[in-house]
Amino acid sequence: MTQLTDRSPSITPDPVVVQGGRPAFALAAALVRGATAAGLGLGAIAVLVMAMWISSPFPDRGPGSALHVVAGLWLLAHGTELVRSDTLSGTPAPMGLVPLLLVALPALLAHRAARDVLEPHGGRPSPSPTGAVCAVTVGYVLAAAPVALYAAGGTIGPDPSSAAFHVPLVAGLAAACGAWTAYDKPLGPLPDRRPERLRRLLARPDVAATLRSAAAGALALLVGGALLVAASLMWHAQAAQDSFLQLAGDWPGRLALLLLALALVPNAAAWGAAFSLGPGFALGTGATVTPLALTGTPSLPAFPLLAAVPAAGPGTPLHWAAVAVPVAAGATVALFTLRTAAPRLGPPETAWGLRNTALSVLLAAVGCAVLTAVLTAAAGGPLGTGRLAAFGPVWWQTGLASLAWTAGVGVPTALGVRAWRLRTRTTDAGESETLPTASAPGATDEGTDEDITDSYDVLPASPWASGFPSGPDTSHPQPSGSVPADEGGAQLAESDTPECAGGPRPGAERSGSEKADEGGARLAAPDMSAAADPLPSGPGTASDAAADAPRRPAADPGAQAPGAGDESGPDS
Repeated sequence: MTQLTDRSPSITPDPVVVQGGRPAFALAAALVRGATAAGLGLGAIAVLVMAMWISSPFPDRGPGSALHVVAGLWLLAHGTELVRSDTLSGTPAPMGLVPLLLVALPALLAHRAARDVLEPHGGRPSPSPTGAVCAVTVGYVLAAAPVALYAAGGTIGPDPSSAAFHVPLVAGLAAACGAWTAYDKPLGPLPDRRPERLRRLLARPDVAATLRSAAAGALALLVGGALLVAASLMWHAQAAQDSFLQLAGDWPGRLALLLLALALVPNAAAWGAAFSLGPGFALGTGATVTPLALTGTPSLPAFPLLAAVPAAGPGTPLHWAAVAVPVAAGATVALFTLRTAAPRLGPPETAWGLRNTALSVLLAAVGCAVLTAVLTAAAGGPLGTGRLAAFGPVWWQTGLASLAWTAGVGVPTALGVRAWRLRTRTTDAGESETLPTASAPGATDEGTDEDITDSYDVLPASPWASGFPSGPDTSHPQPSGSVPADEGGAQLAESDTPECAGGPRPGAERSGSEKADEGGARLAAPDMSAAADPLPSGPGTASDAAADAPRRPAADPGAQAPGAGDESGPDS
């Protein structure tokens, strides 16, 4: 009866659920969000294209043609290859050079859709991460299907097979990243719904360091390639300006050309990275640009970014200096690996061995090569048929060159920096161990600083060190009768030593040997005063004796104090 009572809340009727026990309307909401993301991207491109069409002073076609262009550009933003049918030769010409910056629009929208689906909203149930990614992707593809059918009726239509592959790929990857971000793990571990072997593999610090180093190396190559393109454009600024003015004579056309050039900036960065690595890039089927030379006859259309291409002929020292980019990328891979393999401020015991460090850098170089090959493959494509069928880097050549550079530079750099850091830490550790045992100049082995300090506790305090005035001290009452000035000074010194100055300090605890020393000093005090009585009176006699007292050697704790055993003394 108790078991039935305890389980009663779990058998209440629930709404219809799907796989994973999630409500069906949550998946439906994710489906709608995916379709909405596709519509928002299409609408943004439509607004831009229609604004250009309206502002154009010479629109040669109607709004239907402009809408076909909108659909074609939206599909091109997903990597879909377009086919132009109205060519002069009558042969359809493919257009597969995708502006990589344009891909960011649909990717961000699909990413946002998946993230919003998994975020809690007022206690409403949400689907599982896998269900959310699948639902958003399906909704996105369902919205893209009629767009592809509509674009096929224009002069620039999509390739059906390319559209069927690239649209789900971009939407699915972006949605997966959005689901990852929804769990606040943009750079953290993968969700728990993954194989146990993969989970353990990714949890290893060497694997995480390898992935970070690979991403850092690929980013360094892209940044270096962008800097090369920018420097070349500044060098050929006049040629870039002439091509810009030649293509667009009115302001709407110039604005459209400027937006297209900005969308192709990531492509230009990938081309610059391939140029610095050595394989270079193709400008048609018969021309290749490398740091050593521009071979063949390039098929260069008039475009501002292509003005950065070097002139025909052998390369110059300025072109050869581009190899600094892969060198910097290899050093970046090494330094990012050493952040885990041999941290700058970490103990030497936690550093990896030579083999593990070199292996991690090699694996990071492989990852950097894979990322570089993927980026360069996406950055190129055909612009037509014949000699225009190949534009951009050759992905496999660029990948192999990236592997050679990052591994060849990264491994020696990582091992050298590791050895230097460990040598420095070992030297510092040795110095820190020897410094406390080093003796001060002039010190002897007969006693420690503590013994010396304790032995000086029996010496007079500051009144002895400063001396006394030649006249009597008026702060203390004088005994009855006239006392000579020197005897008053001696009497005052006797009263302040050693019982007052050499006595135990308040709150201090002394050992047995220290007490014996103190007693010996107290017995020695009367002898000092008795010996001072027969001295001839004179100005400063007691003061001089008091001033000389601090310079006397410390009493030996094991020796008997002077006068302590003399039974003829005043205290005996």
